[in-house]
Amino acid sequence: MLDRLEVPVIAAPMAGGASTPELVAEVGRAGGLGFLAAGYLSVEAVVAQITATTALTDRPFGVNLFVPGPRSTADLSRYRDRVRAQSPTEPGEPRWDDDSYAAKLELVMAMRVPVVSFTFGLPSVQDVHRLHAAGSTVVVTVTTSQEAAQAAQIGADALCVQGCDAGGHRGTFADDGVSPGGGELFGVLAALRLVRARVDLPLIATGGLVHGADVAAVITAGAVAAQLGTAFLATPEAGTSAAHRQALAEGTRRTALTRAFSGRPARGLVNRFLVENQEQAPAAYPEVHHLTKPVRAAGDPELMSLWAGQTYALVRPAPAAEVVARLHAEARQALSVAITRISPV
Repeated sequence: MLDRLEVPVIAAPMAGGASTPELVAEVGRAGGLGFLAAGYLSVEAVVAQITATTALTDRPFGVNLFVPGPRSTADLSRYRDRVRAQSPTEPGEPRWDDDSYAAKLELVMAMRVPVVSFTFGLPSVQDVHRLHAAGSTVVVTVTTSQEAAQAAQIGADALCVQGCDAGGHRGTFADDGVSPGGGELFGVLAALRLVRARVDLPLIATGGLVHGADVAAVITAGAVAAQLGTAFLATPEAGTSAAHRQALAEGTRRTALTRAFSGRPARGLVNRFLVENQEQAPAAYPEVHHLTKPVRAAGDPELMSLWAGQTYALVRPAPAAEVVARLHAEARQALSVAITRISPV
């Protein structure tokens, strides 16, 4: 299915509100594939989003699930005191939860979602079999060839290979707790090549892709499709907040990987909160996410998690269908130019 898209462009699942049924429907209408993000949503909200999407489009779409990790044993009291001192908003209570993973998994099977992807880890072999029985294509997000090999062993149909240039959370299976990078970092092309040498599965490439030439590059490197998130944040169909849109439009901030907002490595625009907490943030997800949630929700751009890929400053606002069409045209042009340059005279 993924290798038969009219346009090899996928709108990434962006948890926190950016991914919407309208965005998914418009990307599908333009020939690509859109994803809903089930992360942070209640089961009821996921039902509503899937129902709204199927009312808007008869095209296939996907839903992404966060795989729960282990409980942190870190003492978060000092970090909570630190956050309290930096914000006029009272921090939340740090707690572990599984994001209603089991219930959401049952839901996507019951509603027969065409594509189900997983981030932060692996579903069980049994759940992969059940998803297949429900007619779903199973995609696992990986960042290394080792993770790719594990995903292949449990029966994944395809892999989403994420480079370190991607905005938002790193899809690493385990946070090493040492650096926000979560281990050795690979750009999307390097990650794609390393994974391709290890497994024989359809690959989706993601990380810092904003132009059709980027799409052409990953396709020629072995991907069946390019997944873009930041490129769709400025579309009118996205649920991106006004403060986040403004920061992206200004294009003046650098990006960095940090655990400051969620306790898991993620790439975002550098602001005061990130700078002040970069070295102190513990590796504790989702505990830190719940701790900082009220602070982030207050809407101050210096205290928000402004997720963005490294090339975000190149993005220009446009409707989602226009973004897909532009990427398609640019990719075809880039491939045409490449063929002309390497053809013998």
